[in-house]
Amino acid sequence: MEKRTDVIIIGGGAAGIMAAAASADAGASVTIIEKNEKLGKKLYITGKGRCNVTNNSGIQNLLLHVVSNPKFLYSAFSALNSQKLMGFLESSGLKLQTERGSRVFPVSGKSSDVIKTFKSALEKRNVQIYYNTEVQRINTENGIFKSVDIKYLDGSGRKGTETLKADAVIIATGGVSYPSTGSTGDGYRFAKDTGHIVKETSPSLVPVNIKEGFAKELQGLSLRNVELTLMDGKKVLYKEMGEMLFTHFGISGPLVLTASCYMSGKDLTGMKFIIDLKPALTKQQLNERILRDFSECKNSYFKNSLGRLLPAKLIPVIIALSGIDADKKVNSVTKQERAGLTDLLKGLVMTPAGLRSYNEAVITKGGIMVKEISPATMESKKIKGMYFAGEVIDVDAMTGGYNLQIAWSTGFLAGKSAANAKL
Repeated sequence: MEKRTDVIIIGGGAAGIMAAAASADAGASVTIIEKNEKLGKKLYITGKGRCNVTNNSGIQNLLLHVVSNPKFLYSAFSALNSQKLMGFLESSGLKLQTERGSRVFPVSGKSSDVIKTFKSALEKRNVQIYYNTEVQRINTENGIFKSVDIKYLDGSGRKGTETLKADAVIIATGGVSYPSTGSTGDGYRFAKDTGHIVKETSPSLVPVNIKEGFAKELQGLSLRNVELTLMDGKKVLYKEMGEMLFTHFGISGPLVLTASCYMSGKDLTGMKFIIDLKPALTKQQLNERILRDFSECKNSYFKNSLGRLLPAKLIPVIIALSGIDADKKVNSVTKQERAGLTDLLKGLVMTPAGLRSYNEAVITKGGIMVKEISPATMESKKIKGMYFAGEVIDVDAMTGGYNLQIAWSTGFLAGKSAANAKL
């Protein structure tokens, strides 16, 4: 007997599960094909395991934080904005809280609760899920989607291959970041096989390798309330206050991950980071602060005078970079040396040596070209009945819940459109 469903969704991540719920609510019978043993494997690790589900803000703010192709997402954000998403989750039994930066998390602090909520919602909607099952090929005829060829993997409880027919297919396979979660670029292959153009991909929202050796010396040091500026020659690419972290290879943390959005896929030659360690103070105010600290310990050595101003781990590095003798008495530090120290604290320069790999990237930049997808429905302009949702599309955003909102919104719009096209 021929296996058939109204809508097939390839991928049970954020975009896929929202697409399934939206399709089912619009009256379609839905089948998710998931090659992992469970749904939302990447969702489990987002937000350090807490899952920053969205950003509690308006559509204009969401669009402002999209780095690639924001205009394309207007219809998707209008179809499912942050408030509608939060309403859906809370009415499905998940309690939410809004934290600093309008970031929204489950009250429980557990990403697993987001998955449980969706799993329960899909069960209520009679969504069929094939776990440990891989789509090998998408079949089309005269520019119209017809079926998918699937292969059952170990653990599926089935064997061999089968063809599953449907009126529509939604490709929600993610990108290639965190490949251990199953994001291995399948969607790009399906798109290319059906005649679509895929923009070259690169890791984004990713830590950065630094050329300067002092970064390794500062490994483990977290800086709060600093200002990070990313320069390309004389052009400012990114400038923001917040938190960052030094690692054995360079730098990471929220500021750095967001800055990487503007570096991904680009030539880094000529780029540099400038850290203002004391953004709340002008150079004059900082100079006066240093003078006060010096006057309170006039007979101390320079190396012992910075404890109130800087974290202990940072002091030896700043001393070395300042060029001031560590054993010099502070009352002997010249005005010129003090001015140089002020400049250093207001402008610590680091040189990027490259971005870290997809294994550490939160998202993938690049993907299926938006000009080949209808923004009003998420349907392919080349293949009738084929839809795209989530990270597989050439859209990406900054940290703060924006990328997950892209997944929810495009998934919702694709799911609703696919069901309505069938009906």
